[in-house]
Amino acid sequence: MSTMNSVNLIGRLTHDPELRYTKAGKAVSTLNMAINEKYKSGDEWKTDVCFIEITAWEGTAEACAQYLKKGNLVGISGKLKHDTWESDGNKRSKITVTAKNVVFLEKKDESE
Repeated sequence: MSTMNSVNLIGRLTHDPELRYTKAGKAVSTLNMAINEKYKSGDEWKTDVCFIEITAWEGTAEACAQYLKKGNLVGISGKLKHDTWESDGNKRSKITVTAKNVVFLEKKDESE
């Protein structure tokens, strides 16, 4: 049986995108997204928030840095990536998303 690594998310950016370049000159941008899930518990509405780190590359990274800002609603399709590292002798890990497509669901500024 084959496997599939695909994820689609819609959420709001929690920070402005961070653009940087690798030593080889490739653009890479980090986006941090909050995804809210509202549900009813008894008579009360509650919200769970999931925070996801997104990595975009090359032209997509540059477009994200140019047109997106904190609070914008975006759609992301991509794949999950498991990162591991060691810090102060402790093993650490996190799941991130590598973006294949980023859809800008709001303008950078309503006046634009």
